[in-house]
Amino acid sequence: MVTLAVLVMVVGFLWLAASLVGFVFKLAFAVVGGVIGLIAGLLGLLVGALALLLVAPVVLLALVPVMLPALVLVALVWLVVRAARRPAPVPVNSGR
Repeated sequence: MVTLAVLVMVVGFLWLAASLVGFVFKLAFAVVGGVIGLIAGLLGLLVGALALLLVAPVVLLALVPVMLPALVLVALVWLVVRAARRPAPVPVNSGR
């Protein structure tokens, strides 16, 4: 019976040691994978930002015909409001 208990303890110890080694490998691969994923995400953001900087002016120029009626309306309202305002009063220097 003692031999069986010692055998169970040895097997249990080997099981725990193997699980600890597996945990260390899993932790190491998780950290390395997380760092690689973080670097890849930052690189993707950089590439996406550069692509947006290159494509945004072309898209805005392509949308000018669609936005033209709204731009004309805004310009018309701005002209009417500007024409309807009274001129600013001229300050008088009464300190003489």
